[in-house]
Amino acid sequence: MTHEHHHDHGRDQDHGHGHANHAHHHSHAPASFGLAFAIGIGLNSAYVVAEVVYGVLANSLALLADASHNVGDVLSLAVAWIASSLTQRAPTMRYTYGLRGTSILAALSNAIVLLVVTGGIAWAAILKLLHPSAAGGATMMGVALVGVLINGATALMFASGRRSDTNIRAAFAHMASDALVALGVVVSGGVILLTGWSWLDPAVSLAIGVIIIWGTWSLMREALDLALQAVPASVNSAEVLRYLSDLPGVSEVHDLHIWGMSTTENALTAHLVRPGGELDDSLLRRACTELRGRFSIHHATLQFEAGAIEHPCELAPVEVV
Repeated sequence: MTHEHHHDHGRDQDHGHGHANHAHHHSHAPASFGLAFAIGIGLNSAYVVAEVVYGVLANSLALLADASHNVGDVLSLAVAWIASSLTQRAPTMRYTYGLRGTSILAALSNAIVLLVVTGGIAWAAILKLLHPSAAGGATMMGVALVGVLINGATALMFASGRRSDTNIRAAFAHMASDALVALGVVVSGGVILLTGWSWLDPAVSLAIGVIIIWGTWSLMREALDLALQAVPASVNSAEVLRYLSDLPGVSEVHDLHIWGMSTTENALTAHLVRPGGELDDSLLRRACTELRGRFSIHHATLQFEAGAIEHPCELAPVEVV
């Protein structure tokens, strides 16, 4: 069986293996997001203190609930920031992919935290609906309005990266949901001032909690899929298989695997049966370049096989991993 591997690290010719190096750079966490994380953590930490103080003074569940939500978000931002930094660590003999997977763990943990905290808010809101108490509408509005500005501005700093990086998307979701909760507090506080309907405070919290859970569910599904090494949503595996099958001389493709190494980089391995084919570095280079350009697969490893009947590949059957 003839083997030929290609990946994007190093260049050598040895024992029939060809490795081609491509000069390219993958941006795991642009430098601008480092500043966004720092500003977001600083502003939200100060805001949590203000919310707790005024929430107690105004007897507002919405403010106290939002404060607890913000504590989770400060921690989540810190986790996302650390993960974004760790993804840039160089590979080692123990962690041969570097620490790229930390961004997936951060996105998954942040999605879970957001769901749990929001569930806590909803539960507290239900309890207050059953046992209503007065809430200070003016104080609620003032403090929450600051929250709309702080969280909205922080969310905007992550907006540009939310589509290409699940980790950044998780950070954006936290900030956007906080802005939404704070906006709900502003609205309910104003109505309470006009009508005296104190039940509106927990009712709005409950309604917003349902909206956040609905919106966060897809984020958690995406992060969980990445953690389970599912084919990333941005990659069409059928088209990739078709492309590899159409490469010159290739009669069969098997043991095809596509997964996310991080929340921004995808990897692929595949066996290509090429009867009578010789080692072809130019074909390997072309395939990996096109896989990267057309399918956003940044790290491809391809193994060529002659397809000899007397030496069948043990990984050829579909059910074998």
